[in-house]
Amino acid sequence: MTNKYVKWKNKLKAKKMVEILNSKGYDAVYAQDLDEAKACILNYIEKGASIALGGSETLNAMGLVEHFSNGEYQLFKRYSQPNWQETVNVYRQSMLADYLVTGCNAITRNGELVNRDSSGNRAAGIVFGPKHVVMAVGVNKFVDTLDDAFKRLRDIAPMNCERVGHETPCRETGECSDCQIQARMCNYTTIVHNGRKFENHYFIVVIPEHVGF
Repeated sequence: MTNKYVKWKNKLKAKKMVEILNSKGYDAVYAQDLDEAKACILNYIEKGASIALGGSETLNAMGLVEHFSNGEYQLFKRYSQPNWQETVNVYRQSMLADYLVTGCNAITRNGELVNRDSSGNRAAGIVFGPKHVVMAVGVNKFVDTLDDAFKRLRDIAPMNCERVGHETPCRETGECSDCQIQARMCNYTTIVHNGRKFENHYFIVVIPEHVGF
C-alpha cells in the first residue's frame, strides 16, 4: 500500500506535469486513479472509431484492450494474428487509425515524450500517422532530462523483453547490454518535443500512481 505522504506528493507531481504538457501544446488532463483514467479515455473516443493499440502494461491494467475488443470499435487486432507477417500487416494498416491508444516510456520536465520500440509501429504512430494519439501515463514515467529518459529506457528494457518473450541477454541478467542481435527490443527511439504542430493531436491522461513500468 502506498504511503499517504507519497500519494500526496504524487498528486502534486501529476498535476504539475499536466500544466507542463498543456503549456507545450498537448491536451493533458489529470485522473485520480486508473478507473478515472479509463473513463476519461472512453469519453474522449467515440464509438465506432478505428483504434490502434501500442503494447502497454498500463492499458492492460485498465482493461482497455478487452474493452476495445467488444465490437463497438473498429479495432486493429494486432494480438490475434496467425503469424508474424500478418501482425506486421496490421501494424502498417493501423497507421491510418483514428486513434492510437498507448502508454509512454518517459516524459521529461520539459514536456518531451520519449519512446523506444522493437518494431517501431508504436513509436512511429506516436510521431505521425493516426489522427489522434491517446496516452495514459503514471508518475513513474516522469524524468528530469532527456539523458534521464534514455537511462530509463535502458532500465526498463529487460522487463519489456520478458513481457514479450524476446530471447535477449537482458532476460538472463536483468540489465541492458546494448545487444546487437535480431531479437533486440531497443531498435527505434522517438522524441516528441511538443504538441503544437497539429491541433488536438495528443490527449494525455496523467495518473498520480505507478502504473506499468
